[in-house]
Amino acid sequence: MNEIIFMLGDWPVRGIDALISFGALVLILLVVIAVVIARSGRRGAELAMASAIRADELEERLAQVLRAQAEASGRVDAMTQALAGRQAEMARAVNERLDSVTHRVGQSMEHSTRNTMESLRALHERLGIIDSAHKNLTDLTTQVTTLRDVLANKQSRGAFGQARMEAIVQDGLPKGSYEFQFTLSTGKRPDCVVFLPDQRPLCIDAKFPLEAMTALHDARTDEEKRLATQRLRGDVMKHVSDIAEKYLVTGETQEMALMFVPSESVYAEIHDGFDDVIQKAYRARVVLVSPSLLMLAIQVMQQIMKDARMRDAADQIQTEVIKLGDDLGRLRDRVLKLQKHFADANEDVRQILISADKIEKRAGRIEELDFSKSDAPEGPRLVTPGAGELFPRKLQAGE
Repeated sequence: MNEIIFMLGDWPVRGIDALISFGALVLILLVVIAVVIARSGRRGAELAMASAIRADELEERLAQVLRAQAEASGRVDAMTQALAGRQAEMARAVNERLDSVTHRVGQSMEHSTRNTMESLRALHERLGIIDSAHKNLTDLTTQVTTLRDVLANKQSRGAFGQARMEAIVQDGLPKGSYEFQFTLSTGKRPDCVVFLPDQRPLCIDAKFPLEAMTALHDARTDEEKRLATQRLRGDVMKHVSDIAEKYLVTGETQEMALMFVPSESVYAEIHDGFDDVIQKAYRARVVLVSPSLLMLAIQVMQQIMKDARMRDAADQIQTEVIKLGDDLGRLRDRVLKLQKHFADANEDVRQILISADKIEKRAGRIEELDFSKSDAPEGPRLVTPGAGELFPRKLQAGE
């Protein structure tokens, strides 16, 4: 065993040394293997633990993914339902809008049709009015032609003026306050007289100087105008003189008479172009009036008559007012008596209410009494006047 096996440099290697070295080497290898095995086991445990942790994390993540997927599915379902509801609402809204638009279009068409029918009816009515107006215009043309023929005749012209005057007087005055063709004491007969409150008639006579006015309008030269002016002035003054001489009777008629000119244009021409004639007529106590001025004069006369009737009835009105005052005094006395009756009735009602309150209080006290039977017999009890008395005293009047 101590034999030298080989030489290691200058160091001889014997069998025992080799054996010891081999044993040490094996021991070292075993230690290294144990260390390696221990380290590998610890690493395996760590790896297993890490794997377990990772598996738990994966499971948790998988659960989160599943939950997220479930939430996503729920959200998708909710979104699907919401979209379906929105789609249904949109469809319903669209249908409602379409129905509304259809209804409005129908109403609009119906309204347009009705308006069109009304417009056509109004158009037919206006066409009928136009036809009627055309017919009236034709009739008016015929009447104007007839009026021209009437005015061309002096007697017809006088009858026309008198007819207009009679229409104005009849429309403005009550019957009995005027008379046509009234005969005066002188035997003259004016066209119309109006009886004023003093019973003196106001004479009205219709005159129509149409021929002279027509000649003035038809005049072309200065000489013709001068002659037509003189003729018109002379005709008007002749009418004024005739009225003043015939119809102004002292003590019988009014101090003024009216000359009625039945044409507004003729009256305006005379009033504007012949002021001297108007002044002379005023001085002759004759007033020229047109149809509108005659209407105004008739209204003034009507008011004068009304005032006169009121003055005549003043005494009767005063008597009625005095009687009305007496009736008012009697009414006041009766109202005072009625007021006294009401006061007495209120006092009686107040006394009745007082008695009712007292009766109610006594009924309450009766309800408070105890009538239940006790075991021990009760002896006779003296009733003394006091608060427990059933009927302490008689009710007096007014309580």
